[in-house]
Amino acid sequence: MFVIDCSKPVEDKIMDIASLKKFFQKRIKVAGKPGALEDSVTVTCDKNKISVTANETSFSKRFLKYLAKKYLKKNNVRDWLRVISSNKDQSVYELKYFNIAENKADEEE
Repeated sequence: MFVIDCSKPVEDKIMDIASLKKFFQKRIKVAGKPGALEDSVTVTCDKNKISVTANETSFSKRFLKYLAKKYLKKNNVRDWLRVISSNKDQSVYELKYFNIAENKADEEE
């Protein structure tokens, strides 16, 4: 099971979690066909988290990160948000804001 935590952008009303769920359902490939999830892959939406469970087939964590980045780019928020793995042992990604103040301090030095 893979989880994407979208709590910060959803609380700030930058993105809609239902549209991200719909995007995943259309774009996740099963047997080379996008959108053909059937019973092999399940996409569920909790309060501020999206869970993707692969029942029968193997599913790549990096593919989920790729799709999340593609969604951010499509909605023009890729400049402010990034997808980060919260914990390497678990399959959890988190959407975080770029720290712009820190980057400006590095440029001044």
